[in-house]
Amino acid sequence: MSRLIAHLDMDAFYASVELLRYPELKGLPVVIGGGRRHQPALRDDGTREFSTLRSYVGRGVITTATYEARARGVHSGMGLMKAAALAPDAVLLPTDFDEYRRYSRLFKAAVAEIAPHIEDRGIDEIYIDLSDMPGAQEAIGHDAMGGVRALAQAIKDNVRRATGLSCSIGVTPNKLLSKLCSDLEKPDGLTLLAEGDLEARLWPLPAKRINGIGPKANAKLELFGIRTIGELAAADPQWLISQFGESYGAWLHDAAHGHDTRPVVTYSEPKSLSRETTFERDLHARQDRERLGDIFTRLCEQVAADLARKGYVGKTIGLKLRYDNFKTVTRDHTLPHYTDDAKVIRHAAGQCLKRVPLERRLRLLGVRVGSLCKASEVPAAGLQTGPATSEKATPYTLPLF
Repeated sequence: MSRLIAHLDMDAFYASVELLRYPELKGLPVVIGGGRRHQPALRDDGTREFSTLRSYVGRGVITTATYEARARGVHSGMGLMKAAALAPDAVLLPTDFDEYRRYSRLFKAAVAEIAPHIEDRGIDEIYIDLSDMPGAQEAIGHDAMGGVRALAQAIKDNVRRATGLSCSIGVTPNKLLSKLCSDLEKPDGLTLLAEGDLEARLWPLPAKRINGIGPKANAKLELFGIRTIGELAAADPQWLISQFGESYGAWLHDAAHGHDTRPVVTYSEPKSLSRETTFERDLHARQDRERLGDIFTRLCEQVAADLARKGYVGKTIGLKLRYDNFKTVTRDHTLPHYTDDAKVIRHAAGQCLKRVPLERRLRLLGVRVGSLCKASEVPAAGLQTGPATSEKATPYTLPLF
């Protein structure tokens, strides 16, 4: 029996969720990445007024964009000011990660109703092992892969029923090829690849399409005249090792030939949970103290809610700051007991804050809870729901926010 591994990728996920909320934007170039001030305004006649990139001023970056916006040259990670020059009339919407996480849970539950062997790879993508699913290995008529094709289509249909969103699926013998194939027919694609199809269907593609070949490696390959997956497959493996190192060089050879033995890992315990935000403008610890304090508290409340929803508690509270010169600092504080209490997390993160310089303006703030344990496995005596006893005598004050 051959392996049948699927990679499911939601189509322009954040943007698609927003189009469910604002259906009048369907078919228009839409960019997600603005702050709260770009929330649509309701007009007197009941219609909505949307911000556009034309009026954007700031240093934000695109989180995602609709396919209509991508056709104009904008893409994830691009600065919004640069995107404004390419697509000034594109609609700009704020990010709403709580809503995206809700839809993420919905689509994964819809997949699990049909195929439960899932590896979670993030908010908008998963791997699915279909090898043992009833009927997946069977042919339907003259279609040797008819059984798995019908199964993958049933998964796509169930995701759309549960969420109203489309996804693209690639099904191949392994994870590496499936991730590559799920991107070939977007949006709403379904791509199946048998072992014998590699040379005809994938070797003509650019080498950078392989997940794991980044910009630096791709640039180096191009210097040697290697631009396609087929050209990479034809390269001598020992030469690749001499140029890229033993491990990565051998991997490049294997990847170009479609070799990947990694299993679908259905579950792994998270090591930490975190929340962070990048400000639209740099904030000063003293001049913007009230705003920073509100953001700080909200991040702690959000990560506490994440812990409660997932059933975890943690002991190590971490703080992350990025200054206006892009230098990033982190600090940790380990509690004597586990907690998922927002006030305890806020207090411990505040202790971390006292240990970092705050003279420069800030562009990012984050809070993390690590050393996680299942809440059900911790006795009540091991939980902390208020400030530690030794700290009660000292009022909780921070030097700035």
